[in-house]
Amino acid sequence: MTTRFLGLALTLATLVGVSSVQAEEMNIPAPDFTLESRQGENLRLQDFRGEVVMLNFWASWCGPCRQEMPLMDDLYAQYKDLGFTILAVNVDENRDEAHRFLDKVPVSYPILYDPQSDVSEQYEVQAMPTTVMIDRDGNARFLHHGYQPGYEDEYETQIRQLVRE
Repeated sequence: MTTRFLGLALTLATLVGVSSVQAEEMNIPAPDFTLESRQGENLRLQDFRGEVVMLNFWASWCGPCRQEMPLMDDLYAQYKDLGFTILAVNVDENRDEAHRFLDKVPVSYPILYDPQSDVSEQYEVQAMPTTVMIDRDGNARFLHHGYQPGYEDEYETQIRQLVRE
């Protein structure tokens, strides 16, 4: 019995009057998952309980991802010692495409692979990139669709809020 993640988030956003803003606020449990990392180990979202997690879905063909990922790496470097991490979930069917992308846009945060899009379907990802901010209790608190310059400022505001809680 799987809860429809974004369906609930969109319903909640509608109920609280969120319109077309950069991020939708919510407070619902983030669906757990396990995916293989670039280093070959399996990482489980549940294992990051107690940390603030920026869950980012991206693809090698995504132009905005190319802009966003280095900025996210700066945020990771700045806040990782405060209990913050980024889990970047690549949805390419072929990992080689992701590796070529990462050779051009290197990052230091964990990269995970979702080649069958199981996790992206679980989170009902419809745009690249999609970012979900998850609090220390494992609740999805903010949802971002796409990326435009300036979103990183909102990310930072949300990270600061969540690491202080």
